[in-house]
Amino acid sequence: MGEFVSVEVADQIATIRLDRPKMNALNGQVQLEIVEAARQVDADPQVQAVIIYGGERVFAAGVDVKEMADMSYADMSTHSRTLQACFTAVAQIGKPVIAAITGYALGGGCELALCADFRVAGESAKLGQPEILLGIIPGAGGTQRLPRLIGPAKAKDLIFTGRHVEAAEALAIGLVDRVVPDEQVYTAALEWAATFVGGPSVALRAAKQAVDQGLDADLDTGLEIERLQFSGLFATDDAKIGMRAFVEKSKAKFTGR
Repeated sequence: MGEFVSVEVADQIATIRLDRPKMNALNGQVQLEIVEAARQVDADPQVQAVIIYGGERVFAAGVDVKEMADMSYADMSTHSRTLQACFTAVAQIGKPVIAAITGYALGGGCELALCADFRVAGESAKLGQPEILLGIIPGAGGTQRLPRLIGPAKAKDLIFTGRHVEAAEALAIGLVDRVVPDEQVYTAALEWAATFVGGPSVALRAAKQAVDQGLDADLDTGLEIERLQFSGLFATDDAKIGMRAFVEKSKAKFTGR
């Protein structure tokens, strides 16, 4: 457990909790603690789904601008690798990941949410990539993950203007997947995460890798990634259990092996 980032596990669901008052600014220490938390939940065989949560008030207002303000090109050339590695560690968690978004998810906070598989937002949540207003651009995946999620034109609108998107618009453009009353955000994320508990965890990891890696490849390469993942699952106990249960018209009890 880090100073600002903790991991809590209950009922095979891990919650990565950000807690750096007041706005969960993602400074260098928080970034390193997020990497450790992501690796911990990815490696834990008891964890079958993950929630990223910033608390009832705010998800994350972004990377710590005060920390960056006096950095030189040389400084940021080095630090930007650490910054991207933090978010990549979250994106590479081989389990379903849900971002539970309250309040602001701006800049690095929005980029962190983009690393999740699904996003649940409160009705008053605001998302955006306001880096352009600082004379810079998103540096933790915003220019890459955002257009892959919502399309290049909508992504350029948000990145070029730096404007904040309210929850209703975020839902309409596909930036978030569900909008619920603010006080129900974490509960809704928990309920969604619970649907993956008891599922075929090896197949879920394979499906996530096939989709994510395929998005970065041409169609033929993506199909080969799918074929190899698909074929490999026939070496697992879960595939035998699942198909046997289907034939016998019984409920599959997957083992994660």
